[in-house]
Amino acid sequence: MGLPEPSAESTCVVTGASSGIGAEIARELARRGHGVTLVARRADRLEALAAELNTGQSVRAEVISADLSDPAARAGIVSEVADRGLVVDVLVNNAGIGTTGRVSQAERDKELAMVRTNVEALVDLTMMCLPGMVTRGRGGVLNVASTAAFQPLPGQAGYAATKSFVLSYSQATAAEVKKAGVTVTALCPGPVRTEFGATAGFEESEMSIPEFIWVSAADVAKAAVDAFDSGRSVVIPGLANRVGAVAAAHIPRSLLLPILAKGHPALKR
Repeated sequence: MGLPEPSAESTCVVTGASSGIGAEIARELARRGHGVTLVARRADRLEALAAELNTGQSVRAEVISADLSDPAARAGIVSEVADRGLVVDVLVNNAGIGTTGRVSQAERDKELAMVRTNVEALVDLTMMCLPGMVTRGRGGVLNVASTAAFQPLPGQAGYAATKSFVLSYSQATAAEVKKAGVTVTALCPGPVRTEFGATAGFEESEMSIPEFIWVSAADVAKAAVDAFDSGRSVVIPGLANRVGAVAAAHIPRSLLLPILAKGHPALKR
């Protein structure tokens, strides 16, 4: 179990690899000698990262530009990898989007796009890649969830629900494939300084999060790959985030939810 040995015939597919945690996971895998297939919509950023990895890490890195909310595009990723003579040893389902605000005022198209990307795409890619891993008895799936998975989150109701799905789905799948020698790990990061917050609709200055809780994207990526390599089913980078996740899972919802609703910046506007 864990991270398989690198080979010329295999690749690690990393979605959402154009920035943030996805880019850092790709770098971490490349440092360990693995070829990577970088997937996102922004081809220019992917090409820049591929060039960096090809030169600096001397590994094979290629690019597939795709919109993961499109089922045909997702199928195209898998067929393109096969056409290149490669098998997917590791699938990193990192691509995700978030929204903020009240459900009663949410934009329907944005909410549904989030569910398609965070849930549907993750399940679809897993179902396309996991059977081959089980047959070969190696590799696995690294799914990026969030500490938001451990409790409902007023102000980001849909986002937290999608990440709760990712965590549950990953843990159940991990139990199913463990005896086959395949690893499934859920990565649950807390606050990370990436483009995610601005894209979701809030700025860091609105969040009132103490400095010691933040974890860098590079540290998150290393913790994720280390946990996957160890065969762990869940990893929460940062001691404060681990304590917070455990506490949130056990505090009565009647006490926790009013506090979260009062503190979320999207509900103060």
